[in-house]
Amino acid sequence: MSTLRPLNLLLSLALKVAALLYPQKKEVSKKRRRKVWIPCLGHFQSRSFVLISIDHFGFLEDGTFKQRYLIADKHWQQPGGPIFFYTGNEGDITWFCNNTGFMWEIAEEFGAMLVFAEHRYYGESLPFGADSYSDNKHLNYLTSEQALADFAVLVQNLKSTFPGAQNSPVIAVGGSYGGMLAAWFRMKYPHIVVGALASSAPIWQFPGMVPCGDFYKIVTQDFAKSGSDCDKNIRMSWKAIENVSSTASGLQWLSEEFGLCAPLKSKSDIAGFKNWLQETWVNLAMVDYPYEANFLQPLPPWPIQAVCKYLSFSGSVPDYHLLHGVSQATKVYYNYTGSSPCLNTSQTATGSLGFLGWFYQACTEMVMPMCTDGIQDMFEPEEWNFQAFSDGCNARFGARPRADWAGTVYGGKDIAAHSNIIFSNGGLDPWSAGGVNHNITDSLISILIPDGAHHLDLRYTNDHDPPSVRAARALEVNYFHKWIKHAKKIHRASVFKLH
Repeated sequence: MSTLRPLNLLLSLALKVAALLYPQKKEVSKKRRRKVWIPCLGHFQSRSFVLISIDHFGFLEDGTFKQRYLIADKHWQQPGGPIFFYTGNEGDITWFCNNTGFMWEIAEEFGAMLVFAEHRYYGESLPFGADSYSDNKHLNYLTSEQALADFAVLVQNLKSTFPGAQNSPVIAVGGSYGGMLAAWFRMKYPHIVVGALASSAPIWQFPGMVPCGDFYKIVTQDFAKSGSDCDKNIRMSWKAIENVSSTASGLQWLSEEFGLCAPLKSKSDIAGFKNWLQETWVNLAMVDYPYEANFLQPLPPWPIQAVCKYLSFSGSVPDYHLLHGVSQATKVYYNYTGSSPCLNTSQTATGSLGFLGWFYQACTEMVMPMCTDGIQDMFEPEEWNFQAFSDGCNARFGARPRADWAGTVYGGKDIAAHSNIIFSNGGLDPWSAGGVNHNITDSLISILIPDGAHHLDLRYTNDHDPPSVRAARALEVNYFHKWIKHAKKIHRASVFKLH
């Protein structure tokens, strides 16, 4: 397949990369939403910290903005109780608060304060208010470095304003992009955080660090082991879609069979339809949890197994028969509750604000190469073409990505000089391809969860959790105790010397 494509398809590829880390959580009923959001709204106070600089590293832009953070001190033991600090991702902080039950469940054991900090340009933390996304001049301050500096300033502010917090050891916690930030927070500000738990954090998913095809290989492996011939039938479905969509009647059949909200009418629509399906399979791999969950969509336990029941054809089957199975499989993801009147092929990406922000980050410093070959994975062949990606970014934002910057500023694979970071990865999670999957030193620890999907260890405990994630959480807690004990020992020693 040629890598030279019309601009709209190049942008579509860029959008796919930008959207994968946190696809949009589908809106649920008011009743369901109230139930899900109780932990944050019931136990947190929402605060705004006004004195966050828009630009921490220059002196021309001297404005400030209100950064939102959520804080819970019900179990905090004063003075000096630890602070568990969630490094916010590319979205509304309340969503991440509600999907990080691990912190809630260990707060009492540690006597810890919980803080969830919202990432600049997401949720309600907009440096320029309604103009924050108006042009690349206003977007210029949307970087991971600026976000880490925000977190550092926020921690210092909390320690200076909360009586008893001055000597509280801080542990950073995050998942996915938030996990990357947690690890980098410890690396860049070791005097502020004593350790970090970086769950499903692909800090090596950058140019030249890991093969670009590994991500989609893991997606394919998940489907291959979840049902007989499941991956093979998905691989064959792309050609079947081309065949069926070659006629007007075939386009109509596809639209009706999949129950699409907007009918397919052109080759461009078919390209978008394929992208939608590809993202669907990726999302399923990310959230292949062993129990019912609604992180991205309401889903059954082990959703890929449920999907593969419709894709177990052996041998060759007619195109229409195969695509009927694909349509039934997609409805496991998009309509498990049976409440969706139709399927909208534009609703797999992150929400409008979060999506655009992450797209900009992917087009500047978060350059994550991905490719497929159609042999070792179940997707159509697609080479990684940095120039095409860069051109699409430039057309959209007037900015070009710096492919090697993340490696330069955060060290790439040369991070052995750092300490006290746990990198946890699930064997089912495609983002583990870009994660740290081996111990680097005795304090840069890798925890592998063979039966785990995307940051399963950060979710609330569940009776159906596999033993591997239970063991992972126990090990993480042990390291937290070790880091806190060591930090307090150092503090006591410093106080003794002063006297």
